[in-house]
Amino acid sequence: MAFAELLEQVGSLGRFQIFQIFSLVFPIVFLTSHNLLENFTAAIPPHRCRVPLLDNATAPANVTGSLEPEALLRAFIPLDKYQKPEKCRRFLHPQWQLLELNMLDPNASEAGTESCLDGWVYDHSNFTSSIVSEWDMVCDWLFLKPMTQSIYMAGIMIGALIYGPMSDRFGRRLVLSCCYLQLAISGTCAAFAPNFSLYCSFRFLSAFAVAGILMNTGTLLMEWTRTQARARVMTINALGFSFGQALLSGVAYAIRDWSILQLTMSVPFFLFFLSSWWLAESARWLIIMGKTDRGLHALRKVAGFNGKKDARDTLTTEIVLATMQEDLTAAKAQHSMVDLFRTPELRKRFGCMLFLWFTFGFTFYGLALDMQSLGSNIFLLQVLFGAIDIPNKMGAFFAMNRLGRRVTQAGSFLLAGLCILVNTVVPQELQTLRVTLAVLGIGFVGSAFTTATVYSSELFPTVLRMTAMGGCQMLARLGSSLGPLVRLLGQVSPLLPLFVYGGVPVLAGLTALLLPETLSLPLPDTIHDVESRVKGAEPEQSPVKSTPF
Repeated sequence: MAFAELLEQVGSLGRFQIFQIFSLVFPIVFLTSHNLLENFTAAIPPHRCRVPLLDNATAPANVTGSLEPEALLRAFIPLDKYQKPEKCRRFLHPQWQLLELNMLDPNASEAGTESCLDGWVYDHSNFTSSIVSEWDMVCDWLFLKPMTQSIYMAGIMIGALIYGPMSDRFGRRLVLSCCYLQLAISGTCAAFAPNFSLYCSFRFLSAFAVAGILMNTGTLLMEWTRTQARARVMTINALGFSFGQALLSGVAYAIRDWSILQLTMSVPFFLFFLSSWWLAESARWLIIMGKTDRGLHALRKVAGFNGKKDARDTLTTEIVLATMQEDLTAAKAQHSMVDLFRTPELRKRFGCMLFLWFTFGFTFYGLALDMQSLGSNIFLLQVLFGAIDIPNKMGAFFAMNRLGRRVTQAGSFLLAGLCILVNTVVPQELQTLRVTLAVLGIGFVGSAFTTATVYSSELFPTVLRMTAMGGCQMLARLGSSLGPLVRLLGQVSPLLPLFVYGGVPVLAGLTALLLPETLSLPLPDTIHDVESRVKGAEPEQSPVKSTPF
């Protein structure tokens, strides 16, 4: 924890930190698009069976006659219950009698039908192309669409498990730069994928990189910022996701071709990869890992950038070693995720945070997928989600600084759960109220996410911070994969999914109360820092318990 003293000497919130915030948060805006990209690239356009006699450019005139193709469709495509052409069936034989105006054939519903053996015709009025129309992911193949999202979530989950320990071993900036490059290459390749299998493979690799970027961005911001400003900086980072949703909506509105949209949101990461090399590696991590010379160089670089010339000229290896001698001694041992379970306090913290991150992914994605039932324009809906997210995250920032991390974390989950549970007793007729409660529920889940990004970084020591964050990210993606499946419980009871979506956040809110408060406390660097902080509180409490007065 002595690193905070060194950070204050070189500047803990100066020009360097401001420039770093811009350099790290700007890519987050584009990163958000990859998480939500398939809302547009995998959009399902209106479609019907292809009819060779009508849809071929060389259709004979004696078939079409003077009738428009839309009118002729009645003879080839049956109508659904909404009097629209069926999407997945066609007549075995043309029903010419249906072409007579205002004529209803009582035997038409009994006419033989078959699947779309010649493919489909798509309406390109909203999207000129999507992966759905590209590879005919409709009707019997409709299951391929959710599969792409599941593969993407699995990529983030595994990436978090791999890149967390790698960052603790090889450094935050190095892994971050590699992830920028990986996302740029895999995202670009996905835009040119010739088949569905390769597309899914490249999306998996993109998700793998997304996990590394998410974790290392937050950790670099935290480890280069003073204690009092951590919540502010991480709130700005979280707002990058909100602005990213609005950006994606605008770009998708202008670009209706899935491959061009995919390419547009991937190419900027080549620039982010090049610009990332100016970023300073975490001096806290360098020193803890025994790379004192490189840590000193990074501190001097920051001191010069912040205008602290005296600190830049006077800071020496001896001063650094003397300041962090105790932490360096404790950090000599090699660490792995197993160490998060060795001591009582770390075990409790890690277990609680795993559940909190799981709850975020489970609840957010479970509810967000149902938001499409609002029936709004998909582009406008995406903008509104981003706009609603901003005040919620700002509210979480003020609450964290006034009420503390623990209360804000618990309160956000509890309020989210209560909003969802109240919806179980609101009648279906009060649709406006139901929508309002659902949006508020998602908003409070967003507040919980903002708090969790700050809280989880403050709970774990430097030597295990990225490893712990990797585990948390993995559980969040597991939750996001399982959340939508709860909708299947609606077949048992329509209210059962809401009880689950509301009950899990309530349990998470109560679980958050088991964690210690970290407001205004310096980041722990070693396992000893975590355990001694808890033990240090015991002598202050014991006299109160043992006093006879």
